Amino acid sequence: MARNEFICDCSVIHKDVVENTTKKMPDWDTFVKLAEFFKIIGDTTRARILFALDQNEMCVCDIANVLGMSKSSISHQLGTLRRSGIVKCRKEGKEVFYMLDDEHVKEVFEIGMEHIEHKK
Repeated sequence: MARNEFICDCSVIHKDVVENTTKKMPDWDTFVKLAEFFKIIGDTTRARILFALDQNEMCVCDIANVLGMSKSSISHQLGTLRRSGIVKCRKEGKEVFYMLDDEHVKEVFEIGMEHIEHKK
């Protein structure tokens, strides 16, 4: 197999396709934010937290019990997820409950899970 087997060496450019795609291309900052979003949810512990929160809104203690981890570890990860706009929280008395930030986060997570399950 040649090293450059997959490099396009054609002289024909599909101008309409290139122009159409170029017009729709978001700016660089958008891709930076998108990559950061996937990096944040790409951590195994944070993915497990998202799974738990996709099932129910939960407090730190409950998440720690579900994942078999310390409250401190969970709190640290929830802080990262909250600062990134992936989870949000609400206070009820002295308790703080966490949930997925919005339907977009829920959909991205569930579609990712669906894709993984589909490939099994």
